[in-house]
Amino acid sequence: MSEPKKINPIVKMLLELGPIVVFFIAYTKLKDTAFTYDGTEYSGFIVVTAFFVPLLAFTTFILYRMTGKISIMQVLTLVIVVVFGALAIWFNDERFFKMKPTMIYLLFTGLLGFGLMRGQSYLQLVMEEAMPLQHEGWMVLTKRLCLFFAVLAVTNEVVWRTMSTDAWVNFKTFGLTAAVFAFFMTQGKLMQKYAVEEDEA
Repeated sequence: MSEPKKINPIVKMLLELGPIVVFFIAYTKLKDTAFTYDGTEYSGFIVVTAFFVPLLAFTTFILYRMTGKISIMQVLTLVIVVVFGALAIWFNDERFFKMKPTMIYLLFTGLLGFGLMRGQSYLQLVMEEAMPLQHEGWMVLTKRLCLFFAVLAVTNEVVWRTMSTDAWVNFKTFGLTAAVFAFFMTQGKLMQKYAVEEDEA
């Protein structure tokens, strides 16, 4: 089995976060514009969504070509984005796309929770190369992340159902991204406690 290819961290970050940034910028420019196609009027949000879905698919493909691998979480995220993005466009209803983060986080919560019930950490299968931890550490981190994803799913539902589209776009672009970064930044003590020593690796 061939080893994964090395990729510049900045390039990797641009490929992963680029589509989200493009979505935000495009929405800011087109949010007050209506587009008519084949007799149907589409809001700027729907039009931006129609560009975002293939853009994410393209950057995911490029990331795969450059690294030689793609995580199951990235695949599942892309599938949900394509499905709910298509529903939003087909029914001309932005609510489907706003539900997307909820579905993603609930799916991850379910998968991680199922693994925990079996005494396994599916998170370890995805991230072991990046963060070598003892089994106990992976189990604790997985439990925390499982709960964290559940909280994000509920929060997304509250935001899109009670706030404006502008507020949701800001929450999706900055709030959710910052929350994920903050979660892992606060797990430093756990990673130190359960870190795999070099002679054990």
